[in-house]
Amino acid sequence: MGGSMGMIVMLVIVFGLMYFMMMRPQKKQQQKRQEMLNQMKKGDHIVTIGGLHGVIDTINKTDKTVVIDSDGIYLTFNLGAIRTVEPTSSAAPATTDSDTQATDANEAAADDDNASAGTDAGSDDTSSDDANKADDAK
Repeated sequence: MGGSMGMIVMLVIVFGLMYFMMMRPQKKQQQKRQEMLNQMKKGDHIVTIGGLHGVIDTINKTDKTVVIDSDGIYLTFNLGAIRTVEPTSSAAPATTDSDTQATDANEAAADDDNASAGTDAGSDDTSSDDANKADDAK
């Protein structure tokens, strides 16, 4: 009789571990998803579970729907159909602003490349590392 009691206790422990290993992470993931859906706003870029990319036009919390502008075509989806939300800093994207921002970003990237190339050329880290390796080999 005592052996079967130990077996029952072991089964309860195993099911408890399975709950914490499987259910808890799933609940946390659902919570993160709900938080993402609550924080989305007009102008955010989204991707649906079907892979459709678009920009949020309107959100209807009571009906749990969202209207998405996909290249001038307005489509209504359930909130559950949204896979990812990429928040944007500006609610109304303007083509002229994005073009100038892109060139500024490219120039900044070019400046960063030049700066990093200069610092790499000027550093003597590689020679000191080689000297350390030579000392370790002895």
